[in-house]
Amino acid sequence: MQYRRLGSSGLRVSALSLGSWVTYHNQVDTGSATEMLAAAYDAGINFFDNAEVYAAGRSEEIMGAAIRKLGWPRLNYVVSTKYFWGLERSGDAVNRKDTLNRKYLMQAIDGSLKRFGLEHIDLVYCHRSDPHTPIEETVRAMSDIITQGKALYWGTSEWAAADIRAAWDIADRHGWHKPVMEQPQYHLFHRQRVEQEYARLYEDIGLGLTTWSPLASGLLTGKYRSGVPEGSRGALENMAFLRDSLTDAKKNAAVAQLEPIATELGGTLAQLAIAWVAKNPRVSTVITGASKLSQLQANLGALALLDKLTPEAMGRIDAITAALAD
Repeated sequence: MQYRRLGSSGLRVSALSLGSWVTYHNQVDTGSATEMLAAAYDAGINFFDNAEVYAAGRSEEIMGAAIRKLGWPRLNYVVSTKYFWGLERSGDAVNRKDTLNRKYLMQAIDGSLKRFGLEHIDLVYCHRSDPHTPIEETVRAMSDIITQGKALYWGTSEWAAADIRAAWDIADRHGWHKPVMEQPQYHLFHRQRVEQEYARLYEDIGLGLTTWSPLASGLLTGKYRSGVPEGSRGALENMAFLRDSLTDAKKNAAVAQLEPIATELGGTLAQLAIAWVAKNPRVSTVITGASKLSQLQANLGALALLDKLTPEAMGRIDAITAALAD
C-alpha cells in the first residue's frame, strides 16, 4: 500500500480507502462490514469514509460497531464523516437539513460521535455548500469543532473553488483552523473540477483530495453495457437517478474500448479506472466501495497497475475518454 499526505497536512492516508455510501445498511450489515474492514485494514487501508446522511445515520453505527469489534488501536485508522443534509427530512427540522449553520453543525458532530462510539472523528466535511448561511459562520463552527477536540481536520465536499478559497481566507484572517481537504467526484468521465477548477488551490493553499466514485457508480466496470443488471447499484430504487448515465451509449462504447488496454496491463476495467484516478499526484486517496469481500479484493488489485500506467498508456486512455468527460 502507498501512503500519501493529506494535502499540506502531516496526516498520511492510504492511496486507496474504503467508503460506505449506498452499501452500508442497504447492502452490507455489521457482520459483512466487519469482514471487509478487516480485509481492507490487513491490506494496508487506513482511511474509512462515511457521512451522517448515509442510511440516515445507520452507516455510522455499522462502521462504528465493526471498528469496536475489530479492536484496532485508535492511532492506526482514520475515520471521516460529512454534514449538510441531516437526518430528519420532516418540515419542522428546518435547522437540521440542507444547512451548514452553527446550530446544526455543533449538534451534528455530537450525534456522529455517539453513533460511531468514538471520542473524536479524524476528518469532517461540509458535504455541500450552503448559500443561505454566511461562510464565516460555517468556518467558525468547523474550526470550533476542531478546537473542542471533537475532530482533527475539516474540509469540504463538492464545493466550488471560489468558496473553498473564501473559507480558507476567512480562517487565515481570524486564526481559525483552515479547511485541509476537498472530496470531489473524480473519474475518467468527470474531470474538470479536479483538473481545472481546483488547479490553483493545490499550490496556493495545499488542498488535498479524497476523491469518490472512481468507477462512475459502476459504469467503468463494464457491467452496464447491456442494460442494468439485477442486484447492481443501478437497480436499487434509491439509485434510479443514476440509470441514464449508467446506460449512456457513447460512454459504454468508450468503456468497451478501454477493455483491451486493461487486459494488456494485466488488470480489469475497474482496476484500470481506479488506478487512473490514483495516478493523479493531487489525489491523496481514492475512496472505493464494495458490497462484498470479492469486490474489495478486486479493487485492491488496482495498485498493481499504477507503475504500468506509462505516459503512453495514459495517452491511449485519454484518447478514448477525454472528449466524453465533463
